Amino acid sequence: MSDFLEVLSNYDIVGAYWMNLRLAFFSAIFSLVLGTILAFMRISPIPSLRWAGATYVNLVRNIPLTVVMMFAAFVLWPQLGVQFAERFDANFFWLAVWALSVYTASFVCESIRSGVNTVPLGQAEAARAVGLSFMPAARLVIMPQAFRGAIAPLGNTLIALIKNTTVAAAISVNEISLLMAGMLDRDANYVIPIFLTVAAGFVVIVIPVGLAVTHLSRRLAVSR
Repeated sequence: MSDFLEVLSNYDIVGAYWMNLRLAFFSAIFSLVLGTILAFMRISPIPSLRWAGATYVNLVRNIPLTVVMMFAAFVLWPQLGVQFAERFDANFFWLAVWALSVYTASFVCESIRSGVNTVPLGQAEAARAVGLSFMPAARLVIMPQAFRGAIAPLGNTLIALIKNTTVAAAISVNEISLLMAGMLDRDANYVIPIFLTVAAGFVVIVIPVGLAVTHLSRRLAVSR
């Protein structure tokens, strides 16, 4: 055991997990914004907006995340000239955030839309009765209740996002799965302990998120 702990001390495991958390944090913010916009589009009374939102969701969520990540690294940057930072490592970090955000937004949209389905139809009818058009009614009446109803599915999407950050290893972002690959290459005698250590790290991160989401969903549940 002491030998394995000495092996672990040779690697920046905390720094690698911190990279995963940074990826998850920024991607969660951007995907929430984009997913909310898509949700507005999907419940819009304008057919073209509904079609565009549905097309995005159905297309993106059925593409493997690895493919989206590779598109960011090998098409978005070198072919289309989209660059987020001057430094190579920083640029690839933000390319990974872009890929995770674009991909996760489709699931965020559907989570919010599931929350919209929990809002009684009478709420929208009452908003229209007092003269509110679609956008004010959605912003002031429907969406606040929809977000409360969507806490649990949004929490599950966040947990999936945290675990999906390991796909950033495909474009050489220095997160935990890339570090694990290096550890397995250099210290092959400790394959099982290395796998268990990395898995335990994600358990430590994910379980508190799940508990917090469960608490919030119960606390903020809409009374019927």
